[in-house]
Amino acid sequence: MRHKKAGRKLNRSASHRKAMFKNMARALLTYERIRTTEAKAKELRKIVEKMITLALKNDLHARREAYKVLGSHQMVQRLFDEIGPRFEGGKGGYTRILKLAQPRKGDCAPMVVIELTAQAAPAAESKPEAKPAKVEEKPVEAEKPAEESAAE
Repeated sequence: MRHKKAGRKLNRSASHRKAMFKNMARALLTYERIRTTEAKAKELRKIVEKMITLALKNDLHARREAYKVLGSHQMVQRLFDEIGPRFEGGKGGYTRILKLAQPRKGDCAPMVVIELTAQAAPAAESKPEAKPAKVEEKPVEAEKPAEESAAE
């Protein structure tokens, strides 16, 4: 019986699973959208959402915990400085899984796209500018050519 045995084994050893999910988490946080199988995406979601929750805490212990998974100071800095603040005030649901129509060609595995829900905010948010007041122009009467005016 598998009571209290959470998570999928994905036909891999524990060390292989751990390394694979570290790599996938790095890729998702770098590119903010990756294509993978449905089972892997559902497991990856658990890891990435925990990373973003750590980024919302933004303390030294949280940074060290994130470094254990990401293994790169640059990735930890990006997570805490760029990605985390986008989800301020959120309580979970930081990732989205979208099913693709076509399964994988070789083994017909169901494929999905997993992405971060909050998109990058525009660098310079500009408010709609007030339209300048229209200046009423008086219609200018067309001047008659000199030849026509002389003929009349």
